[in-house]
Amino acid sequence: MNVYLNGRFLPLAEAKISVLDRGFLFGDGVYEVVPVYSGKPFRLESHLRRLQASLDGIRLANPHDEAAWRALIGQLIAQQGSEDQSVYVQVTRGLPGEGEPLRDHPFPQAAVPTVFMLAQPLVTASPAQKAAGVCAVTAADDRWLRCNIKASALLANILLRQQSVDAGCAETVMLRDGYLTEGAASNIFVVKDGVLLAPPPSNLMLTGITYDVVLELAAAHGIPHVVRPVGEAELRGADELWMTSSTKEIMAIVRLDGAPVGAGVPGPLAQRMDALYQTFKREVMRA
Repeated sequence: MNVYLNGRFLPLAEAKISVLDRGFLFGDGVYEVVPVYSGKPFRLESHLRRLQASLDGIRLANPHDEAAWRALIGQLIAQQGSEDQSVYVQVTRGLPGEGEPLRDHPFPQAAVPTVFMLAQPLVTASPAQKAAGVCAVTAADDRWLRCNIKASALLANILLRQQSVDAGCAETVMLRDGYLTEGAASNIFVVKDGVLLAPPPSNLMLTGITYDVVLELAAAHGIPHVVRPVGEAELRGADELWMTSSTKEIMAIVRLDGAPVGAGVPGPLAQRMDALYQTFKREVMRA
């Protein structure tokens, strides 16, 4: 497997960074994940725009323009063997310059960003997994207040996600001040009385590209939907609950904190949305 690191495509085993890289010492960097279908990156412009927003959020200059990113990502995709891939892009603030402190909180003035990219096969949920649905747990969202920055420092998300692993579940659904934010590694949708509810984008959550696709499909196919704050009572009283991401796609949560969601099986709107999503993937994502 070849990866990209600071201007070179090279085997993964040969890719090395310094222990003084601020991404290693501080988690001082951002990342992006681009799904690839039939060898084509999906909505790359949107992903690059979100990468730019994250870089702006941590005051780090973008090391490449859009054309350069497109070329590099395209080359990496071409070097892999699979049709469907997940391209991971990470940019850190890099190393301090000569004469600068080796580890100091302020930005080093002479640092050159470290750019790393890795492409892996994109593995999505199977039809059997979607038919069964998954369980989830809830937890207080105790992360920082800049969750819209796709920061590489994901310890808070890791700890929250581990709570669901410890419970034998697929996701941790987070609540802040009585309102739904998102999952530890997904976006969360609520269905009540036939209406799809989605928390609005804010600094407290990271809206995924799949989140956007779900709302676009709902609008295009006449599915009633509202983007607004969703309270904890609405979450726990939902007829259906979904987690969405590029790997989970549309995955029904059928048990929450041990209690059944709705009838305790994937609901009709989840099944309809997944069918619409699969058609969209076949006719648009792969085109």
